[in-house]
Amino acid sequence: MPIRVLPPGLVNRIAAGEVVERPASAVKELVENALDAGAKRVEVALRDGGRSHIAVSDDGGGMDAEELALAVERHATSKLQDDDLVDIRTLGFRGEALPSIGAVSRLTLTSRKRGADSAWTLTVEAGAKSGPAPASGGQGTRVEVRDLFYATPARLKFLKAAASEQAAAIDAVKRLAMAHPDVAFAVAALGDGPPRNLLRLAARLPDLASGDGQEAARLARLGDLLGQDFSDNAMTVRAERNGLRLVGFAALPTLNRATAQLQYLCVNGRPVRDRLLAGAVRAAYQEFLARDRHPIVALFLDLPAEQVDVNVHPAKTEVRFRDAALVRGLIVGALRHALAEAGHRAATTGGAAAVEMLRQAAGGPGRWPAGPGRDAHPARGMAEAARAFQAPVGTSGGGAAGVLDLQAAPSARAPVTGEQRPPATGDEHPLGAACAQLHGTYVIAQTADGIVIVDQHAAHERLVMERMKTGLAGSGVARQMLLIPEVVELGEDHAARLAARAPELAALGLELEGFGRDAVVVRATPALLGQVDAQGLVRDLAEELAEIGDGLALRERIDGICASMACHGSVRAGRALSVPEMNALLRQMEATPHSGQCNHGRPTYVELKLGDIERLFGRS
Repeated sequence: MPIRVLPPGLVNRIAAGEVVERPASAVKELVENALDAGAKRVEVALRDGGRSHIAVSDDGGGMDAEELALAVERHATSKLQDDDLVDIRTLGFRGEALPSIGAVSRLTLTSRKRGADSAWTLTVEAGAKSGPAPASGGQGTRVEVRDLFYATPARLKFLKAAASEQAAAIDAVKRLAMAHPDVAFAVAALGDGPPRNLLRLAARLPDLASGDGQEAARLARLGDLLGQDFSDNAMTVRAERNGLRLVGFAALPTLNRATAQLQYLCVNGRPVRDRLLAGAVRAAYQEFLARDRHPIVALFLDLPAEQVDVNVHPAKTEVRFRDAALVRGLIVGALRHALAEAGHRAATTGGAAAVEMLRQAAGGPGRWPAGPGRDAHPARGMAEAARAFQAPVGTSGGGAAGVLDLQAAPSARAPVTGEQRPPATGDEHPLGAACAQLHGTYVIAQTADGIVIVDQHAAHERLVMERMKTGLAGSGVARQMLLIPEVVELGEDHAARLAARAPELAALGLELEGFGRDAVVVRATPALLGQVDAQGLVRDLAEELAEIGDGLALRERIDGICASMACHGSVRAGRALSVPEMNALLRQMEATPHSGQCNHGRPTYVELKLGDIERLFGRS
């Protein structure tokens, strides 16, 4: 078959496939055009998930008849100053969105320029243009897309169900709304009846009188999109380096998800999907979350235009950084700094979850009195907890209390015994004073305005890990020699792997060497771990090293190794603690960074405010 030039209509439809992949792509491009036009309000309407009808209206600058005609021509744009593909300061710049949409659908544009007496309208059907003609309309632009992909039936067959396409379109609007909190957004679904609101966001304007007004407005918008739980448990992320400025918010590790879908990155106001973000976030949170859990983050990176290439793909969702290592280092460092600043904070969702669980145990909120003047009915869940109450014992109940060093922390104002109440604690002791231990596992403490329930094993596991990291950063982890070296039998591959890593493990206080082909001999263990099960510790480390692989230095995964070792040296569930030991544990948690979550990302404590407790008993 001879080579020939394809007809323009077919060329346009082929090109449109790169820009408009699904209804959400069209919504994204049209909303970006509205934002570039200076809109302060953007409204989106969808029918059938956007397949049969999309309408985007804005109050931006608008277009006159001449501009309207040019807007639907290929590669016609008002956004590329001086034909410079390096200095790009707008969301759009390629001049492809409107002609691409018009090539595969029935497109109608109606626009009125700011200060003009009337509006103009223009239609494009499968690439055939008609107009412009005078029309009625307010300031701004309204774009209507009907029968998307009717001109390319093959693409139409691959669209998902209407609900899935609608969800993707809403997600596209949310990502743009994150980067532009000062703009109001609305998304509605069209049907047989009146429009149904799917998303409505009021403009979040910064308080100019406040030094952090912009930050507060951004957090308010993120709360609108990600929920109150995120805004209540968000850490401020802020860093600058070599002309790069990173701001945003990240959730405490205890507020996490099973997927990375709630991780967002905006570069110079442009929402992007970049693997760099996923890798940087994973690196920053690796010592706080299990491998199958992911944090929630929303980060906004501003950098000189010449240091980032946004012209990677027609969809403009990918970018390339001139110095990717610098960007990654900035994100990792900023997140780790925010995590360190969080101290012992844990997500407030733990208290809400506890209240809901007790409500369910009591038979649901309908069983409880709703107003004042009625007899309070205590929740059965609270009654069960009361029956399980175990009074604090006077001794540690054996074990390696001296090695665990629970009594070395500053003493707390411990509660007195008998019928007297324990003293309330102030800001100097935010985790309160210990009152009791339940089931040999949970420490109950009274705070100034509620109670705290601590998982003693999870909390002490974090404390041991942080002490190991501190020792490693200094002179090394102290080791405790075994009177009788212990032989641990393993598979040949595990034994060889441990023997090869022996010098690195020695820095962590674990001294071992090969003993035949399929065993190692342990001569010393980290002193922090006390009387440790060397067999179990070594076997767990062998599995950890097998997952790391031989190509990665142990120090690059030191947090994971420390976490595995700390688990073997932490005070166990079921061990009775005295009041001084419980208070020492609380004080160490207050003084230790990251103690609000264990090494696997679970909360180490749950706080219930007095208001939560009163709701349990129907007092509020």
